[in-house]
Amino acid sequence: MTETQKASDLFIKCLEAEGVEYIFGVPGEENLDFLESLSKSEKIKLILTRHEQGAGFMAATYGRHTGKTGVFLATLGPGATNMVTAVAYSQLGGMPTLAITGQKPIKKSKQGRFQILDVVAMMGPITKYAHQLASADNIPSRVREAIRLAEEEKPGATHLEFPEDIAEEHTTSQPIPASLARRPSAEQKAVRQAVLAIESAKAPILVIGAGANRKMTGRMLRQLIDKTGIPFVTTQMGKGVVDERHPLFLGCAALSAGDFVHRAIQDADCIVNIGHDVIEKPPFFMQAGGPTVIHLSTKTAEVDPVYFPQIEVIGDIANAIWQIKEDVVPQGRWDFRRMLEYRTAEVAHTQPLADDARFPIFPPHLVAQVRAGMPEDGIICLDNGVYKIWFARGYDAYLPNTVLLDNALATMGAGLPSAMMSAMLYPTRKVMAICGDGGFMMNSQEMETAVRLGLNLTVLILRDDAYGMIRWKQANMGFADFGLTYGNPDFVKYAESYGAIGHRVTSSEHLTDLLEHCLGTPGVHLIDCPVDYTENDQILNHDIKRLSKEL
Repeated sequence: MTETQKASDLFIKCLEAEGVEYIFGVPGEENLDFLESLSKSEKIKLILTRHEQGAGFMAATYGRHTGKTGVFLATLGPGATNMVTAVAYSQLGGMPTLAITGQKPIKKSKQGRFQILDVVAMMGPITKYAHQLASADNIPSRVREAIRLAEEEKPGATHLEFPEDIAEEHTTSQPIPASLARRPSAEQKAVRQAVLAIESAKAPILVIGAGANRKMTGRMLRQLIDKTGIPFVTTQMGKGVVDERHPLFLGCAALSAGDFVHRAIQDADCIVNIGHDVIEKPPFFMQAGGPTVIHLSTKTAEVDPVYFPQIEVIGDIANAIWQIKEDVVPQGRWDFRRMLEYRTAEVAHTQPLADDARFPIFPPHLVAQVRAGMPEDGIICLDNGVYKIWFARGYDAYLPNTVLLDNALATMGAGLPSAMMSAMLYPTRKVMAICGDGGFMMNSQEMETAVRLGLNLTVLILRDDAYGMIRWKQANMGFADFGLTYGNPDFVKYAESYGAIGHRVTSSEHLTDLLEHCLGTPGVHLIDCPVDYTENDQILNHDIKRLSKEL
């Protein structure tokens, strides 16, 4: 006869069977059975954070780096509502996560409606799967289903609610082994159509998006580019899929239109859109009579007024690119000279900006400093602010997942937890969180977590004492400067209060020295770096667009 076991013990065994390594979170009273069972696990480590958001951002980044489900934990009510931003972050960003929340007993009420929300209904619209566990016997199938769906293309968020009385039940159920699954290959006729369209074009171009960030896809893309000589651009979340030092890299579509990159795309008569995700700002807008667009992804295209591709190649992206690469014949009539001229002009325009050593630090110079200071496999994790555009445009990514930014939900507060997770996974690599002062303060309490975990991490705070992105937009729309400035703590003392090491930049040369010191010295370092955003509008909106139009 099969022995019974406590439901919470079974839940942990199911997570162990799925290969879960960490559970991030802030437990509450309703999680105590689960927590007690977790304490006995030899395979899963609890990472206690200071806020549920931080836990979720760490779990999502784990999923982004590994392709495996990141798991995070909260209690009912306010714990669950604190999770929501991180759940949406992983759902929109295509990062596999499983959020676990507690709940009061569902079979017998103890406290009326105290703290009780319909968390499953709340999570439903922002997850791929949300379910309340109402029986211990069903835990294995529900955990298997939640993790299967989290990792299935497009990856995203799932949620399980685990009530107190279910956690206490006993059951004879056992974990369900994970099934072996692989993505289907693209259909050969669709591949052939794509090849004919590429060969028939005068100036094809590759646009690399978020969905292309898969282990084999970058390798296959590099082979396709090298064989054909077709230039490529990236979206913000496609950075690093192919080494951006490549001579055929034309830049990142960080702005909406009118700059050098978009001029190059406009010159194309065939756009191969690889791993496109409508969750990102569109790298181009389709119009009737415009270029042929080939949608190459694991999912069919979501058609809207500005995206209606004529050819769709659906299946495993790496395999589809390999099929195209094997079949396509480079054409002598292809002409990429104009596209490459745009890239040359952009480099010529931006180099003097990168050399501008004014203080407070000028954003293009800051980007150049960070790029020069980071090794090839170093990881930068960007929070959200206007600096994200500067880094997307000016920071060349050499390897996949070395520039982590969020161009989907585009939430503030994720930069520090994302960098913490990166430092945990890759303790021998250099990791830097790059945050505005506004975004940093939204989850700055996780500095304590970083110090407690013994991480080696540099946190670069770009301080302008304002919500700079919105302030820039406010000025751009002709509104008066109002409601977006604030004060800040002494960041050096703030870092030291957590046991971290604080530094303050006093000049451009000093920043160079500080980056070298912090990246080369163990521990958690914080750099307070004043920045000068006064020329954002002139450079990002006017100069680049004017020059690209003249060219």
